[in-house]
Amino acid sequence: MSRLQVPTNAVAVPRAAQARLPAWLRIKLPSTDTFFRTRALLADLRLHTVCESAKCPNHWECWNQGTATFMIAGDRCTRACGFCAVSTARPLALDADEPARVAEAARRMRLRHAVITAVARDDLADGGAAHFAGTIAAVREANPGIVVEVLVPDFLDREEALRVVLSARPDVFNHNLETVRRLTPAVRSRATYDRSLSVLRRAKEFSDGALVTKSGLMLGLGETEAELMQAMRDLREVGCDVLTLGQYLQPSREHLPVVSYIHPDMFEEYRRVAEGMGFVHVASGPMVRSSYHAGDFSLPAERTMSAGEHGGSVAARKPSAFGVSGGAMPDEVPA
Repeated sequence: MSRLQVPTNAVAVPRAAQARLPAWLRIKLPSTDTFFRTRALLADLRLHTVCESAKCPNHWECWNQGTATFMIAGDRCTRACGFCAVSTARPLALDADEPARVAEAARRMRLRHAVITAVARDDLADGGAAHFAGTIAAVREANPGIVVEVLVPDFLDREEALRVVLSARPDVFNHNLETVRRLTPAVRSRATYDRSLSVLRRAKEFSDGALVTKSGLMLGLGETEAELMQAMRDLREVGCDVLTLGQYLQPSREHLPVVSYIHPDMFEEYRRVAEGMGFVHVASGPMVRSSYHAGDFSLPAERTMSAGEHGGSVAARKPSAFGVSGGAMPDEVPA
């Protein structure tokens, strides 16, 4: 692999200039009937989404397309990551009927690919693993043939918690590495670089290699190119199949500042490099987030947990009038 050249527009951003986004990060906010129907549906079913709670910059687009990433186990996180906009507070008790409400939302939205994430629940003995499993089961029961992707916290790398989630047979198991090794202590609360790699490795091992594993990295936090390349190699070494790379955006003045804005051409170069490392699918771009357009990736039939129902191909299923996938990184919750 030839050494990549860092473009001159991927430079340090003065704190006073951070409000001035480069042109490629400026988006037009849609306001269609579909957007308002999506918002009303989620409100009616009393559901949280990472789209709103994490202040995802894509939530206008996703809701405009009738998609959303469901955030279960409440909207209060037990961790305080420096990049994440989700509130840190003492969590409330789990809502027993939340899995049924998520399933109903997926049914009404006619989702073909549902993404389910959660706040970190270190206050619970299983970290919320059983709640994840129950939600997966409920979504599957109400939506035959749906592809279910989970974006999970690290569960403190507890084997029993991971096995509970995997027992529900998600089609895609996503756990974000978030950033490079050197920056992890400053960026992530309680989470460690090696623990996250262990979670991904164990998920692959516990499924005998059948499960599609996925992870994401935020760029622009001060990582070097060499550190990014090493992080991608580390993910491949634990069998990670799918990679997302996106620009970190500061949710508020209280969060970590943006160190650099990465040009779209550089994201495209990183995509080519990652594919050369062996990732099955790579989504790389300034606005890419872990579950943004998640349904664009078609699972090979032999790699799905419910291949008999849909053959693993999201694209092969009947299009929806409301939405086709669950979708929303900055910034995502699990750490």
